[in-house]
Amino acid sequence: MASPDLLVVGLGNPGPSYANTRHNIGFQVVEALSGRLGAALRPLSGLDARAGHGPHKDQVIALAQPLTYMNRSGHAVAALLDHFETPVERLLVIVDDLHLDTGQLRLRPGGSSGGHNGLADIAEALDTRNFPRLRIGIGQDYAHGEQADYVLSPFSAQQQPVIEDARIRACNAVLRMATDSLDAAMNRYNG
Repeated sequence: MASPDLLVVGLGNPGPSYANTRHNIGFQVVEALSGRLGAALRPLSGLDARAGHGPHKDQVIALAQPLTYMNRSGHAVAALLDHFETPVERLLVIVDDLHLDTGQLRLRPGGSSGGHNGLADIAEALDTRNFPRLRIGIGQDYAHGEQADYVLSPFSAQQQPVIEDARIRACNAVLRMATDSLDAAMNRYNG
């Protein structure tokens, strides 16, 4: 396959016990995109990731889920960039964000990790913070000291419709970025 127009990497933790947790919203968006693009996700030989690719209009979008744990995503993302022969500016990383209200999207061309260990590990492995990322708010409705339990728990019944809408908007933002530009997607979906 030729180098894709966009490589979308959703972060999460592998295994069924994490599948529906807040921390795995990146995985969930990649799975939703997989369905929309008809891009089956399969293990990549020699890489700690599942990946697939599919067409959207005149673009090819590659999708991936590192199978390392969230905090060890960096080497998997670096290997995916090499595998797909994709420059870092055509990478989009999708992550959860405690600092945003549940369902809020924030698409940026780069920046700090904001305390997100997955983003920090990617920045270290790539030796740059300048890679696009889409943060999806998961809120911060937890007591002091219970952050880990919160991110590793499922969304509440009240949050389900909000987060389902966020997954749809996140997919739309990715497709807009692929076919138009990062700026166009930011203007339309940030907020």
